[in-house]
Amino acid sequence: MEKIAFTMRLKPGQAAKYERRHDAIWPELVELLRTAGSRDYSIFLDESTRTLFAVLWREDGHRIDRLPEQPVMRRWWSHMADIVETNPDGSPVTTPLRRVFHLD
Repeated sequence: MEKIAFTMRLKPGQAAKYERRHDAIWPELVELLRTAGSRDYSIFLDESTRTLFAVLWREDGHRIDRLPEQPVMRRWWSHMADIVETNPDGSPVTTPLRRVFHLD
């Protein structure tokens, strides 16, 4: 297993809506994420900058890189496009983070 982290960014005034939508995450999306090899996925918010910080474990042999090909993933992106910054293809703008310290 490998732990990865990345950031995304909310549009102004959208924190409550973002949280509500994740509280009601679609079961088919949860299943897709798990099937792709995602585990222990958390997202945190820095409200002062609207930065979302995501961290997850991904299994060896994961298929997370193939999620953009899945219709349910693309529907979720469309569902979230009004509240997060997105790329031209509708995916959220993400910035991968490099681990610089770990205390086990």
